[in-house]
Amino acid sequence: MLLSLAGLALVDSTSIGTLVLPVWLMAAPGRVRVGRILTFLGAVASCYLLIGVALLLGAAELAGPVAAALDSTAGRVVQLVAGGVLVVLGLTVEPWTAAGKERRRAARAARGPGRLARWRDRVRGEESGGGGAVVALAVTAVGVEAASMLPYLAAIALLVTSGLGTVPMVAVLAGYCLLMVLPALVLLALRVALHERVAPLLARVERLLSRGSGETVAWVLFLVGLYLVGDALPVG
Repeated sequence: MLLSLAGLALVDSTSIGTLVLPVWLMAAPGRVRVGRILTFLGAVASCYLLIGVALLLGAAELAGPVAAALDSTAGRVVQLVAGGVLVVLGLTVEPWTAAGKERRRAARAARGPGRLARWRDRVRGEESGGGGAVVALAVTAVGVEAASMLPYLAAIALLVTSGLGTVPMVAVLAGYCLLMVLPALVLLALRVALHERVAPLLARVERLLSRGSGETVAWVLFLVGLYLVGDALPVG
């Protein structure tokens, strides 16, 4: 279970709030504002933890009735349909061929600045603000991502079915949130130690994340759907 949770946390660590926005803050020319980036990452991790604890407590209360419902024939049919929908979404939400990716990029360019571009402008604007503005930006980023936090929801589902008590589950969830922001902390340490020499690396990371964010969501949708379908099918 811990290995599964670690894998899900590393997927979550590549989101807009946990890595893309911090990388933009680090890539700003001049002296890196370590305190501001740490404040941002702390706010993001804290928001995820608070949301997770709320969901965890609610899910723990519903675990028994939901498990009983899913164990019925009707429940398995619903789970099978939901899993099939997620698999189809995972295969269709993003193009998988080079030609399809090129058409998608051209369509996005024709529409003008997208959400990532607007976030980049917002980050640059917040650099002149105080800590409160950075925290507000972090809370907003988590709120925007709440609708697509499938890896996090899968992690909570694993914890609820693990049989652990409430305190151990919250402790594991706190470790999950820390692992989510660990890649950004590693990049921040490199930025402080190597100064401008790490700028090309940050630029490559930013391009990779901006280009592959949709594909990550597609893979998560596909894999979660595949798990639901497999779990809903009768054994033997």
